[in-house]
Amino acid sequence: MSSGATLWIALAGMALVTYLLRASFLLLPPEVPTPAALRRILRFVPASVLTAIWAPELLLRNEVLFVSLENERLLAGLVAIAVAWRWRITSATIAAGLAALHLFAALTASLPA
Repeated sequence: MSSGATLWIALAGMALVTYLLRASFLLLPPEVPTPAALRRILRFVPASVLTAIWAPELLLRNEVLFVSLENERLLAGLVAIAVAWRWRITSATIAAGLAALHLFAALTASLPA
C-alpha cells in the first residue's frame, strides 16, 4: 500500500472516530443517563485540549525541550498566563501575550551571541 493511501485511510479513520464520538451525545435518547464520572471527566476536556495546543509551542524548539531565558515564547506565555490568572479578560491576555512576545523577541535579538 502506498504512503498516500495509508495517509488517506488514517485520515478517514480519525474523521470517523471523531464523528462517532461527537454524534454519540446527540444521537442517544434523552432517557439514557450520562454517568456522573463521565460528566466530571468531560469538564476537563477543553482545558486539556488547549494545553495540548499551546504547551508544545511554548516549550519546544526544533522538537527539543527549550526552557531558557532566551525562549521568548515561554516568557511571553508566562506573562499571558499571569494576566489571565489576575484579570480573567481574554482580550487583555491576548494583548499582553502578543506585546510580551514582541518585546522579548526584540530583547533576545539584541543580545550578543
